[in-house]
Amino acid sequence: MESAAAASPAAVIVAIDGPSGTGKSSTSKAVAAQLGLSYLDTGAQYRAITWWMVHNGIDLTDPTAIADVAGKAEIISGTDPSAPTITVDGTDVAGPIRTGEVTSKVSAVSAVPEVRARITELQRSIAAEAEKGIVVEGRDIGTTVLPDADLKIFLTASPEARAARRSGELKGADVKATQEALVARDKADSSRKTSPLAKAGDAVEVDTSDLTLQQVIECVVTLVEEKRASK
Repeated sequence: MESAAAASPAAVIVAIDGPSGTGKSSTSKAVAAQLGLSYLDTGAQYRAITWWMVHNGIDLTDPTAIADVAGKAEIISGTDPSAPTITVDGTDVAGPIRTGEVTSKVSAVSAVPEVRARITELQRSIAAEAEKGIVVEGRDIGTTVLPDADLKIFLTASPEARAARRSGELKGADVKATQEALVARDKADSSRKTSPLAKAGDAVEVDTSDLTLQQVIECVVTLVEEKRASK
């Protein structure tokens, strides 16, 4: 008779990367919940450190000022996919980090190498502690944060599809303005010197433009289950 340990699925680390509006968060959370894995939204961590800097009056036009305080905020991420949490110095910031002010400044903060080093270290420690495995979503997970991840997935979608989704999330948002903001963010994230947004060479690319969220989830669940079965 098989032992309980032998019968339980192998732990897998899944890296899901891609630009905003591709369905990354919704897909990652649903896949983690369905497969009993932990979940980490790395973008929320960058938003959290950006919120802390805005809150503390740091000059975000000065990379040196940003670098000097990169290690000060205590950021704690809850990894339950059904109810992910994030706190900064004990304050729940799940709502405040989604404001337009934080969104407009997060690329500038994220581009500072000291910030990326700090957050990358935090992300690696969370992934290492996930006993059953974890789905980690972001922009540089497969390339920089977890280059040895068991499975790497890169979600893409047309700018039009992404803008329509994102403006649907941001009730009443102007689709054209949203599309312009997404394209500008892509350019900033793809061209930064430290850990740019990029597809890892061994990542599976999934174009979500014409897929429903459920179809994307099913596709990713299948990929993860195949990887677990082969471990």
